[in-house]
Amino acid sequence: MITAPGKDGRPLFAARDVNRFYLDNGPYIFPQRRCALAAVTASLRRPRYSGKYLHGKIRSMLGETRLCDALTDVVIPTFDVKLLQPIIFSTYDAKSMPLKNARLADICIGTSAAPTYLPAHHFHTHDGNGKEREYNLIDGGVAANNPITKKMMGKDREELYPVKPSDCGKFLVMSVGTGSTSDQGLYTAKQCSQWGIISWLRNKGMAPIIDIFMAASSDLVDIHAAVLFQSLHSDGDYLRIQDNSLHGPAATVDAATPENMAELLRIGERMLAQRVSRVNVETGRYEEVKGAGSNADALAGFARQLSDERRTRLERRRGGAGRLKSRR
Repeated sequence: MITAPGKDGRPLFAARDVNRFYLDNGPYIFPQRRCALAAVTASLRRPRYSGKYLHGKIRSMLGETRLCDALTDVVIPTFDVKLLQPIIFSTYDAKSMPLKNARLADICIGTSAAPTYLPAHHFHTHDGNGKEREYNLIDGGVAANNPITKKMMGKDREELYPVKPSDCGKFLVMSVGTGSTSDQGLYTAKQCSQWGIISWLRNKGMAPIIDIFMAASSDLVDIHAAVLFQSLHSDGDYLRIQDNSLHGPAATVDAATPENMAELLRIGERMLAQRVSRVNVETGRYEEVKGAGSNADALAGFARQLSDERRTRLERRRGGAGRLKSRR
């Protein structure tokens, strides 16, 4: 939404528009069933939601826009169920590999297809020379729920800066989580030991097996990134914003009621006011950083650094163009 180009070459949406999009469309993407028993029974046979409204909305907004058209560099993880392997889409690959230059709409529909919630997405890409590639995608969170290391260590980093794989000093990384229930002790071995297939897939309104896969993928990357930055004395260049204390409807993926949407907004404001925290690699818990300000302060600091860096690069570019002109 905020990287796709609009008619004027500017982003299709500003960041401030994202909340309104979810408030307006959430109830239609995740329509709430009145009969809980009917909802559970239906979800045992097919995805909980058809995805028709979501897919139509995405296609109407993004149209034929391709990944290579994105205004900024993006990395989008998905998982191909036919190949049983992750498929990572990036603007870097899209510009050099036509078969990975898919429509943004197809990529977004694929990466949003969380198992048990939304249906998998199938499509093809073509390279103009008769070759095509087939994709059978679901949510990339089952393999790479937090793609930051792909961006830092992948080949596309060379386009941004000629850095060594272990040189984090030239990176500012902000990782924003979507919340979890890890502080609540949601599941215990005693409970899980009694579960069969159905309970692993659906238990008290949650999908335990999906929750566990997603949390494991995301948290392992967070721990890896935290250790990497700490070992290179660049702790302040990695900011992770996450709320691990969610409970009730706020902890579910699809509670799009007006009351819960309002609660999520309050949680977001609360997270901004919280002190910067980092994961303790021994316990997996987030602990406040002594002497650090709030997450809002850290975000403002990142914005200033990025603005200064952009200004410096533009000045260098102008200077280089000026020297070239004088030589002529």
